[in-house]
This record gives sequence, C-alpha cells and structure tokens, in this order.
Amino acid sequence: MSDPIQDIRDLHALVVHPRDRSADELLQQVNRIGCNFEHMWPMPKNLPEKFDLIFVDVTDQTAQRLTSFINSNEKPPTTIAIIGYENPSVLDLIFEIGAHSVLMKPVRAAGVLSSMLMARRFHQEQLRFEKELKKVRSKLENVQKVNDAKFILMRHRGITEREAYDLIRKQAMTKRSTTTEIAQSIINAESILSNMGDV
Repeated sequence: MSDPIQDIRDLHALVVHPRDRSADELLQQVNRIGCNFEHMWPMPKNLPEKFDLIFVDVTDQTAQRLTSFINSNEKPPTTIAIIGYENPSVLDLIFEIGAHSVLMKPVRAAGVLSSMLMARRFHQEQLRFEKELKKVRSKLENVQKVNDAKFILMRHRGITEREAYDLIRKQAMTKRSTTTEIAQSIINAESILSNMGDV
C-alpha cells in the first residue's frame, strides 16, 4: 500500500499566484512538505508537462483562460484553486475548471497538506473512473458492431441470429481475429456494396 505523504513529496508542484504574503506562506509550506516546486506569475499561456499538481489563484481570471491553461498538455494536473472570497460566480468558476480542491486566502500553513492529499485522491479517483467508463463504452460499441453484423448476415443469408453469430465466431477463429474485427469487416462490406447500388 502506497504512502500518501510520500506520494505527495514525489510530485512536481507549481504555484501560480502573485508574489504576496499568501504566495510566500504557500511556497514555504510546500517546501516544508518536501515537494519539488516552482512559482510562476503572471499565468503562462501553456502549462509545462512536468507539473503533477498546481495551485492557481483564480481571482480575476476567466474560466476559458484557466481551462485553456490547465488543459494545455495531454495529462491535466491535480488542480487546487485559490480563492479570496465565496460567491456564486467564484463557485461556478471552480466547478467549471474542474478544480479538485480549494484554498482560501489569506493562505495559512494549516490546511495545505490536507488540501493536497484530498485533491490528489479526488483526481486519481476521477482518472480511474474515466478509464473504466472508456472500457465500458468500448465494450458496448463492440457489442453493437457484432449485433449490426449479425442482422446484416440474417438479412442477406436468411439465417437465424444464432447462426449469424456462429458464422462470425467461426470466421474470427479461422482468421485468428476477434469477433469485433470480423463484424466491422461485414459492416464495411455492406456499406461498400450499398454505395455501389448492388444491395
């Protein structure tokens, strides 16, 4: 089982915040925790890929600008929003950019580590869910392809659904392929024939 504190220390963090007392307090605490970290201000256009976690001051920033920055590389980081006050527009902004945790200004040392731990946990759970959802969607797409291919064979050959599936499976075994790949070939073949006016 992994040590969450050590996992945090292995991260490369970025603080995107004007250099003031809150930024200094945050940088000192991140340093105490043991992370590799950097500070940038103003917010750069693109986020370097080396950062796993970012603290970003969302004051006077638009959701479009923040989202563009956070998602400017292939692996968006764990994001902790830093806010100066709570109102409906700020809360909407936090949700819109997909922040994983929030820190209030003025930033205090107490709460930084717990915010990092909770944000990281939430982000990892989110990534796991997205991966599982992608797998489920892929399975459903494959099932639909096989069903479509079965109905094509049933219509053209006058066979039952079971016979159509057995034919697809037999072809897959013969060609050392998958039923999904055979189904896609059948769907493609019908599409070509239809476009030629032969069906």
